[in-house]
Amino acid sequence: MGAHTATATATATATDTDTDAIAATAADWIVRLSADDADERQAAIEGFEAWKRADPRHLAMAANMERFIDQTRKLANDGNGQASTQAAHAALDEVSPARVARRRRVRRGIGLAAAAVLGGAALLAGSDPGRLLADLRQPLGAPRSTTLADGSTLTLAGGAAVDVRLDGPERHIVLRGGEILLQVAKDPLHPLIVETPQGNIRALGTRFLVRRDGATTWLTMLESRAAVTTSDPTVPRQVIAAGERARITARGIETLPAIDPGLAEEAFRRQRLIAQDRPLAEVLDELAQHRPGLLRYDAKAVAGLRVTAVLPLDDTDRALALVAASFPRLRIRRVGDWLVFVDARA
Repeated sequence: MGAHTATATATATATDTDTDAIAATAADWIVRLSADDADERQAAIEGFEAWKRADPRHLAMAANMERFIDQTRKLANDGNGQASTQAAHAALDEVSPARVARRRRVRRGIGLAAAAVLGGAALLAGSDPGRLLADLRQPLGAPRSTTLADGSTLTLAGGAAVDVRLDGPERHIVLRGGEILLQVAKDPLHPLIVETPQGNIRALGTRFLVRRDGATTWLTMLESRAAVTTSDPTVPRQVIAAGERARITARGIETLPAIDPGLAEEAFRRQRLIAQDRPLAEVLDELAQHRPGLLRYDAKAVAGLRVTAVLPLDDTDRALALVAASFPRLRIRRVGDWLVFVDARA
């Protein structure tokens, strides 16, 4: 009896070790899939597929890991974070329901893979770790308007997040990510400022759009004016008037071709991206803000390509298909539902 028990224990331990090793290997493959180099990504895709075919356990672990990452990224898009967390854990439990300790070890491996693939500490909220904990967040989808305590109307596009501070001598809205439309309530004694890492936008009028996209902030004035300063104090302040647009980076402020304010607002509300001779890389960056998971592209493959089009932000798969149709030399590749690559055809 004792020998039988010892054998069973040894078998269980070996099984646990195998499961841990498979989870660690799957996590390593998923991290490799997010490599910046196109050749490395291609090699990772081929290697990952071969690894999954080699053993049914590999395939099951990979599928479960993809489900876990899919559930985890939904935390940023779901008003019920607790329910999403439980669903993610339930997906993981399908692989190894027998032992809690083993599940926890596997979860740690999957969590590390998810963090590496989807943005490190900011995995749940895009480029800014504070995005998940922002005062106001809007799930991916249609914009939503909120009346603030000062009477201003703030409309958040899908995926946008802000912190709101209205109780000081200045009113501050910190844009954590995404795009907002702001109609400012007049209060000369308490100016309103929109903050991003690239600089500040001080409202001198009433209505404007602000979008934060990676290391760039985009301003579109719909009415009146706004004064823009960057995080570099040596860059002079610049006033942007109605119908004007600006790209704001840490290095400076670049004015862009004017756009019809009514058209810009309609595009925002109808979830449309209006591209007028824009670099394809910029268009892909904006599409990435409106889709779950990760959208990566080969910078060399898209360099020099420019886009003039109206693309649906509420259907980014269709938008990517339209882009691919416009540039036959490009291809769109998907790894599960959460990872998309845009690169050149072989």
